[in-house]
Amino acid sequence: MMTAENSCATLITVASFPQQYFLENLAVRADGSILVTVLDRKQLWYVPAPGPDLPVDPVLVHTFDNHAMGIVETEPDIFYVCAFGRAAVDRFDLRGWSPGAPAQPVRVLTFEQPGALLNGCCLIAPDVMLIADSVAGLIWRVDLADDGLSAAERVWLPHDSMAFIPDHPLNPIPGVNGVRYAARTHFLYYTSTAQQLFARVAVDPVTHEPAGEPEIVAQGMWGDDFCIDENTGVAYLTTHRANTIDRVPLQPGGTPVIVAGEPFNEHLVGPSSAVWGRGPTDYGRLAYVTTDGGTRTPPDGKLRPAQVLRVEFSTEYPLLPRGTPAPAGDDPAR
Repeated sequence: MMTAENSCATLITVASFPQQYFLENLAVRADGSILVTVLDRKQLWYVPAPGPDLPVDPVLVHTFDNHAMGIVETEPDIFYVCAFGRAAVDRFDLRGWSPGAPAQPVRVLTFEQPGALLNGCCLIAPDVMLIADSVAGLIWRVDLADDGLSAAERVWLPHDSMAFIPDHPLNPIPGVNGVRYAARTHFLYYTSTAQQLFARVAVDPVTHEPAGEPEIVAQGMWGDDFCIDENTGVAYLTTHRANTIDRVPLQPGGTPVIVAGEPFNEHLVGPSSAVWGRGPTDYGRLAYVTTDGGTRTPPDGKLRPAQVLRVEFSTEYPLLPRGTPAPAGDDPAR
């Protein structure tokens, strides 16, 4: 078992993938197993539920024609995966499925708009998905049919804060990237990576339409995806290019702090997404995080295995504002 710690988080390797596997997004099933999309391999993988013996061995579920990105569960063991190349949404019915058995997706939607680059996605109602389009600089709304086997798309919200920057010196780098819905307060939160923004927009709980203009929550972070803790009013952002996890208040004006990755932690290279575990005490405390091992931007030029990590957050220690050096010697994995 590979473990790394700092004053705010403990990282444990759940599963390893080869170098140059870009683990993009993930969903935790009710039994604790994990589904992972692999962007550059156009694949969906299954990771067994973590137990006392780690790491576990992942199992290939399906290979797509297009690049696999966001994944969301709409009802028990029914998952939808977004892809680009030809932008599309596929449905996986994993009720009764066993690892190693074929999993045949159903194509429920093919986007008409050429060049749509679907990225993060989330549910805002049982039959309504929102999907970030990282090049068009907007968020799509996808309404699922009653049987879940077909869907219709339309633009939900375009905004300057979501824009892709064609001449950005670090391209390719997404505009709007991760999206998550805070169901209690009815806000959709999103990252805009190229502009280093974390923002939100109110959502009408009846129509599920935007209920105002977006507002900036925080800035100055290379945010990719994130998970939200509504109990304490914070989000945990994976900063794919900065190799950290940042804790950000959900209300505008708060101070982001680094909770993992400073000092540099070789297990946390290229973190891309984060979701809470499904255990009874996991929410707000234990998350699963995907990494790409430096496939895009290795910080020291060294590629490492891509990983699924279990991250246990602590509230017993002071948190570090961005740019504050961590105490030396508190990361035995370095």
